[in-house]
Amino acid sequence: MNKQMATYIQENMTDIIARWQQMMRDEKDEPSFQVMSEEMVNQTSREFAGLMTSSLLESHQVYENRLQDFAEKVVRLGWSITFMTKAIDHFAEIVYEGMREAGTIHPDNMDGFVHEFANWATPIRNSMIDTYSKTWERTVSLQKIALQELSASLIPVFDKVSVMPLVGTIDTERAKLIMENLLDGVVKHRAEVVLLDITGVPVVDTMVAHHIIQAADAVRLVGAKCMLVGIRPEIAQTIVTLGINLNDFTTTSTLQRGVEQALAWTNRKIVEVEEV
Repeated sequence: MNKQMATYIQENMTDIIARWQQMMRDEKDEPSFQVMSEEMVNQTSREFAGLMTSSLLESHQVYENRLQDFAEKVVRLGWSITFMTKAIDHFAEIVYEGMREAGTIHPDNMDGFVHEFANWATPIRNSMIDTYSKTWERTVSLQKIALQELSASLIPVFDKVSVMPLVGTIDTERAKLIMENLLDGVVKHRAEVVLLDITGVPVVDTMVAHHIIQAADAVRLVGAKCMLVGIRPEIAQTIVTLGINLNDFTTTSTLQRGVEQALAWTNRKIVEVEEV
């Protein structure tokens, strides 16, 4: 029966993919197909159909390799696990109905085919969920490592003045890294003024503000001043709405203004020099 199922898919691939794409587009709660280009939809659909057929015809190792490659791709495309399971169920449903309409499945052999379809779809669904989850966890882990490497470093911009640009979401783990790098950098660069630049922080909530306040307090304990820069209008509105107290901070909307204030604190200023 597996061979009959595979033969039907191969002989009717174009029609199956067209019907499958339409069913996936009808999933209103899962807009994955709506945000993909038509070329990408067609390419991904063919790869998915090939994966489904591979499980019927090819060795376990070949199928597992295909599954790993496809899972990595759909994680990058932003497919959810729910969308993945619906994709498998819809594909199996289309093949079953097509074989029934073609007369391949009839009352005399229906029970056997129902059993075969269950044995086909269920392991694929389980394998896909398992592979998808592992791929997603690995992707998130790599992204977190990359984000940590790209941010939370103290950069000296002038004598006694340093900047720490913060990028991305700040959780407890990142806050600890920020604190360590901040204190080490203040001592290493002998900074008297530190500018915490939150231009790249998408959301400032109570927890993020708490971490920033802790960092500023730690800087003051080692004898330096701390300034918060890069406060966008929407961030300022959020801070006011949440009642977050930043009265102990000097704050500016841009890094440039923050640098000017930091230079003033260290008895310097930026002046224009006329060309002679």
